[in-house]
Amino acid sequence: MSMRENLANEAVGAIVARNFSSATVFAKLGIDFCCHGDTLLKDACEDAGVSVEEVLKALEQPVTDTISQHAEFSTWPVDLLIDYVLKIHHRGIRQKGPEILALLEKVVEVHGDAHPELHEVKDLFVASLEDLSSHLIKEEEVLFPYLLELFEASERKKPIAQMHCGTVENPIRVMRMEHEGEGERYLYMAKLTNDYTAPEGACNSYKLVYAQLKGFMHGLFEHIHLENNIIFPAAVELERMWVH
Repeated sequence: MSMRENLANEAVGAIVARNFSSATVFAKLGIDFCCHGDTLLKDACEDAGVSVEEVLKALEQPVTDTISQHAEFSTWPVDLLIDYVLKIHHRGIRQKGPEILALLEKVVEVHGDAHPELHEVKDLFVASLEDLSSHLIKEEEVLFPYLLELFEASERKKPIAQMHCGTVENPIRVMRMEHEGEGERYLYMAKLTNDYTAPEGACNSYKLVYAQLKGFMHGLFEHIHLENNIIFPAAVELERMWVH
């Protein structure tokens, strides 16, 4: 089997975990690498309506416009990944979300009659911020503290007791379901807004809030990718090795 055939038969989440710059290619071509990271590339291409050949060629090109800073996330230890998620993504959601919503409400007030889709965009974003608030608390107060205990156990090479949820896979399953819901919400918002593109003649505030929403979505997708495709699989393996 050739290298290209190997890549076509690899899960998209694994491809991004190994080389995060590929996330930019997938995002541009509409390939879901975060919520459905276990999908094989060839199947993900079919779902997105693009050819495998087109995607493989794009992956071979140097990437100049990246969602992230080419961090080699797959080489990071679990505790560093969790710290990054908490300080970059959780903090970012709490800081940027209300700021974006305040601007979005002003844009809806001025342009909502001429562009009724803005009302739905605002309602979706409000619902997202509410759901994300609950989601972040569950990660911070339930899942991540135990994952850090697992990591410490692996460092000390001493087994620890099973999680109170029975297995770490139980809260992970819930987090994955919530991730999928958020991913679908933002992809739907992208369709509503022509990929967050303000209409011709839109004011600067209109353009800015759509750019902010798109940036928020990209940050959220990186967040989901790191958890679904790197942190969660590592946690399951650590539990297998260090829980007695």
